[in-house]
Amino acid sequence: MSGAAHPVLVLLVSLALATVAGSGVLAGLTALTALGVTAMAVYVMRLRQARTRWAWLGLGAGALAEAVGILVDGPQGAGHIAMATIIAGTLLITPTPDQSRLSRLRSIVDALLVGSSLLMTSWNFVLAPAEADGNTLLIALPVADVVLGTVAIAALARWRRGYRGSATLVLVSVGLMLIALGDSTAVRMLADNVTGWLSMPAAGGLAGYGMLLLAGIRAAGMGRLTEQEPEPDAGVARRPASLFLPYAAVLAAVASGTFWLATGHASSPVFTWCRFASIGLIMLRGLILVLDNRQLARRLEERVIGRTAEVANREQRFRALVEQSSDSLAILEADSTVRYQSSSVERIFGFPAAVLVGRRLVDIVGKRAAPRIQAAIENVLGRPGGVHTFTVTLPHQDGSWRLSEMTITNLLDDPYVEGLVFNTRDVSDAQQLQDQLRHEAYHDALTGLVNRALFRERLAAAFQDEVSILFLDLDGFKEVNDSLGHAAGDQLLVQVAARLLDVVPPPHTVARLGGDEFAAITLTDAAALAVDILERLDQPFIVDGRELHVGAGIGIASAADATDIEQLQRNADLAMYKAKEAGGGVYAAYDPAMHDALMQRLSLADDLRLALDRDELLLHYQPTVDLATGEIIGFEALVRWQHPTRGMVPPLEFIGIAESTGLIVPLGRWVLAEACRQAVAWGRPLKMAVNVSVRQFEAGDLASTVAEVLAETGMPADQLCLEMTESVLLTDTDENLSRIVSLKALGVMLAMDDFGTGYSSLAYLRRFPMDVLKIDRSFVDRLGAGDAEDETLVDTIIRLGRRFGMRTVAEGIENEAQLAVLRGMGCDYAQGYFLSRPVPAAAAGGLLEGGLAAFAVAGPRS
Repeated sequence: MSGAAHPVLVLLVSLALATVAGSGVLAGLTALTALGVTAMAVYVMRLRQARTRWAWLGLGAGALAEAVGILVDGPQGAGHIAMATIIAGTLLITPTPDQSRLSRLRSIVDALLVGSSLLMTSWNFVLAPAEADGNTLLIALPVADVVLGTVAIAALARWRRGYRGSATLVLVSVGLMLIALGDSTAVRMLADNVTGWLSMPAAGGLAGYGMLLLAGIRAAGMGRLTEQEPEPDAGVARRPASLFLPYAAVLAAVASGTFWLATGHASSPVFTWCRFASIGLIMLRGLILVLDNRQLARRLEERVIGRTAEVANREQRFRALVEQSSDSLAILEADSTVRYQSSSVERIFGFPAAVLVGRRLVDIVGKRAAPRIQAAIENVLGRPGGVHTFTVTLPHQDGSWRLSEMTITNLLDDPYVEGLVFNTRDVSDAQQLQDQLRHEAYHDALTGLVNRALFRERLAAAFQDEVSILFLDLDGFKEVNDSLGHAAGDQLLVQVAARLLDVVPPPHTVARLGGDEFAAITLTDAAALAVDILERLDQPFIVDGRELHVGAGIGIASAADATDIEQLQRNADLAMYKAKEAGGGVYAAYDPAMHDALMQRLSLADDLRLALDRDELLLHYQPTVDLATGEIIGFEALVRWQHPTRGMVPPLEFIGIAESTGLIVPLGRWVLAEACRQAVAWGRPLKMAVNVSVRQFEAGDLASTVAEVLAETGMPADQLCLEMTESVLLTDTDENLSRIVSLKALGVMLAMDDFGTGYSSLAYLRRFPMDVLKIDRSFVDRLGAGDAEDETLVDTIIRLGRRFGMRTVAEGIENEAQLAVLRGMGCDYAQGYFLSRPVPAAAAGGLLEGGLAAFAVAGPRS
């Protein structure tokens, strides 16, 4: 059922009960219903705060007093008087919403006017008969009903449309009026000794408390409210009920009084005084309404003034926003005639707004932009509210052309606009920035060449044309960076890029992939192009007044040998590394065998990662011999790999893999530790030489690693000799000098391996604290053959080492003649196959015991 059906049902049920049940039964039901109202009021109180909590407190307390009164002394007893007193008193102390003084005064006058009107009616029909009966209780009950009715009408006067509690308020007011009406009717019947029909007024009381119970149920269903909804402004939103209900009560009193007199009854003093009081109250109420209306008019005027000022301020702000906007705003007629133009157009396009107003836009913008604008206007003309955005090039007053974004909105049907709204924005700078960002995203910042991303895009687009690509890696670029600095390296890269652009004709692509790696895409003979590139790069470069020679290794791959661009690039990469392995300065074309070699290399790298864990590595030891005495003064530890399926893998096959993969670092530590353990195991004061690679220097704190190994093995520091090539000394010179000094601080010996084969060797002899110079085997090979120049060179190295306080070790001695020449030159130590090949630890121990056969024949140096 709908909410309106419930009160009707309560009335019908109450009337039905009045016809079948006696007044005693109805009184009991009324008491139970009143108790239900009390319980529901307590529950609603827990959900409410602020002023409504007091109202529900009074309603619940009054209902409880009524229920107790009915149970103790019947329906028409002191309980009803207590109920009316409690409800009226609670209403008086309940806080009212914020109202003006006139509104509060009018509410009091309204309540007095309603009360006097109800008192007039009650006196004629109820109070006068009760007074004649002489029963004091019967006199007090109608007075209580007048108070209750006044409270009900005063509450109903607060009703307004849209208020959440309006329905609850109506139910409470109707319930209280039914209770008052029923009780007054019962009092009149008792005064007239008519007791046979008391069930009918009792039904009114039951229906009234039923209405109150419905009100409580409805309020509980509204949930928790922290505060009542705010009252509307008393001076602005008038409630019709609050204006007309008092007059309705007066009219009802006048009608009942007229009926009373017309039926032959005489007027009483109470009736007369109430009538005079009502007239006075009506006059007072009229005066209050006049004053209230004036106050209302003043408030409305203040609001109008405030709203007008606010509208003016908003208009000024809007105009300021339009005029200072980065967009040009214009309103045009359908034929593109400019009706309004914001002044911001002068700041954006240089034209004063007055020059444009009254002219057709298509005539102003010129022949380049007019067709685009006319087409856009036609696009939106048939669509009210339609929007069209497009870009167009518009003229500037200075003669330049500006790329602009224009938005047209069709507001011809809008009564406030009646035109086409044009928003125009200059996007030239944004477009220029976008083009710049795109260029930077696809080009190398240093050389201006295409970068890797754009290279891949162009390669993908040209792949179906069976193009060829060239990958190029510079030779010796790292040495230039390390010796002359990165600024010089950057200058060199810029010059290389310029030469590549000269050699590789457009529309072929030249790209810098990163570092010193370049690439080119070509449809011509790739091999011929590679030759041209190498010839141009062979010419010297001038950087900071220095003449530099930098070659390159070039790898060539064709799309015919690849299924996609990824494979094509891998093929070119393989070919480039093949050219680099050949010594640089050459080119190599991809061959499928390169891929097989790469796969074999990768497989060997995977196996090498497991070699340490599987204990497949071992050390061989090559003795270092004192040329003066022929005694073994130490050994050089050389690693070997006993592969489970490949057999003994030569160092040349896996040392390079270890260097490139970084496995040389753990491998180097293992060699260092194993060699030191073996040296300690022999129990003799022998020197143990161990090679150190560039990667070990770069990977971390090598001095810390050496110190840990010395501590673990118990190896004396002065018996360990670390051998390093000149490439270590040439890489990050200052940092490596610090690392070498840290190693020297441990007390170990340092040897420069392969001396004479690197760059600027003599320049580093004074700077680095080296103890030993190892003469490369390439110089030793030519000794004893009668070549005086080679002998002079070796003799110079030996003398140079002696001058700087270094011992010299000759490597690669293959025959007795070489041995004799070196002994004659005063070389300190020697190594080579003529003396002994690298042998396992057990065989090396045998050499320590038995000596070397070569020196048994040659004898010591005299």
